Amino acid sequence: MCGRYASSRGPEDLAGIFEVEKREPEETLAPDYNVAPTKEVYAVLDRALKDAEDPRPVRQLRKLKWGLVPSWAKTPEGAARMINARAETVHEKPSFRRAFAARRCILPADGYYEWVTGKDERDLEVEGKKKRPRKQPYFVLPADGSVFAMAGLYEFWRDRTLPDEHPLAWWVTCSVITTEAETTPLAVAPADGPHVLADIHPRMPLMLTPDRWDAWLDPSRTDPEDLRSLLTPPPPGLMRAYPVSTAVSNVRNNGPDLLKELAGPEEGTLF
Repeated sequence: MCGRYASSRGPEDLAGIFEVEKREPEETLAPDYNVAPTKEVYAVLDRALKDAEDPRPVRQLRKLKWGLVPSWAKTPEGAARMINARAETVHEKPSFRRAFAARRCILPADGYYEWVTGKDERDLEVEGKKKRPRKQPYFVLPADGSVFAMAGLYEFWRDRTLPDEHPLAWWVTCSVITTEAETTPLAVAPADGPHVLADIHPRMPLMLTPDRWDAWLDPSRTDPEDLRSLLTPPPPGLMRAYPVSTAVSNVRNNGPDLLKELAGPEEGTLF
């Protein structure tokens, strides 16, 4: 699962990392250390420019809203529930299969937050029988400090209640693809806490290593079976995790202090 993440890199930095050719200055976002569903987020995508004579795809840095609204939806009310798409079923689910075939993106992050819970409660969550309580939050990120490139999808939705010229007539929304959490040891694990990602949560965002970025973003690749080969999890041993303040549990809290590593779990939130 991915329900919250941090994104502090600026557009210039992201443009260099992903070799972006086109970005709009008015789409600049402030650093966000507590990105929550329905917020606007950065996305990297390959798409032909609107009204351009050249039909070739152009690498762009765009501002999208997190929470996918399918093009066929009558209202955008379900967007907050469409923040994640499962790698195992994304090719067949009506809400995601069209975007998977034609509208894939990368959602850059510093890392993501996850809240650890006990094994019995995790088992119930996997079975869909119980919503787990939020406990000790952990921040999960690449051990080498590189960008966390999450595989994503994006979609266009037309608000038919507004005229064509209205700036909000079109919504562009996105979703993070998730996969099974790693069961191999973390590259750097907390001394007092989980040593594998699966001990924190059974799901994790699908991280794309740089060698897969171009293939994932290539809009000419539309065959679902071909694309499914890109959903393989990255090699193990690339990630680290550490406990952070429970302040991140409140979406109103924001700032770099949320990423501060704690010496151990906060009192009352033992692993």
